[in-house]
Amino acid sequence: MTKIDRFEGEWAVIEWEKGLTFNFPRALLPPGAKDGDVVLFSAAIDRPETVRREIRIRRLEDDLFRERC
Repeated sequence: MTKIDRFEGEWAVIEWEKGLTFNFPRALLPPGAKDGDVVLFSAAIDRPETVRREIRIRRLEDDLFRERC
């Protein structure tokens, strides 16, 4: 279970499993979230965007090193 333990200024202290806690920006929580509310988190890797960024960085590196030679 993941719940909002408390708020500290602009941060929500989230209690994860087994007592692990982490700070999360209060502004990213749903409006009306309060102490004790159970929250759901989900994360996913955006593979297409990751590949696009890798290509862009590779091109920038190639341009940079090509100019120095």
